[in-house]
Amino acid sequence: MRAPIGQFDDATPAPDCLDTLTRPVADAVRQWRGSVPADQIVYVDTEPEWADTATFVEHYGKDLLDRSANCVVVAGKRGGESTLAACVVLSTTRVDVNGAVRRQLGARKASFASMDTATGETGMEYGGITPIGLPADWPVLVDSAVVDLPYVLVGSGRRRGKLLVPGKVFAELPNAVVLEGLGVA
Repeated sequence: MRAPIGQFDDATPAPDCLDTLTRPVADAVRQWRGSVPADQIVYVDTEPEWADTATFVEHYGKDLLDRSANCVVVAGKRGGESTLAACVVLSTTRVDVNGAVRRQLGARKASFASMDTATGETGMEYGGITPIGLPADWPVLVDSAVVDLPYVLVGSGRRRGKLLVPGKVFAELPNAVVLEGLGVA
């Protein structure tokens, strides 16, 4: 199959390669009920040492930079309570943690979750966390610019491989909230 964006040697509909995905991502694809068929979510095999965005686009094409998104785990704190959430923003921006995230979570303080927390709670590898397959009770904050793209390159749950996902899928994820200005330059 030809990838919907980018030039990849190996592109496969995600439902056809569930054994390649981490368990939470495979379970989410298996149980997918969105308006976009699950087979339009495409897995591309990539080198794990090139997973970070800058290195990735250097090897797989600079045109992917404007079509890539990062998924980061944040922790919002208020009183003794802590809330974990995921934020999905274009890779050319950064998450507005102290503004948009803190307000949306109703937190006094918000920060990036530690690597151990992010990987332990998601069951995914650091540097490959994806919003598909996150814990069902987590808020998933998505920048509106991500939703507007026809296809978005995002992690696959592992450092090896990426998912190519129609942008509107992110708005249909459990507990998704689409926000203007979540990603800032």
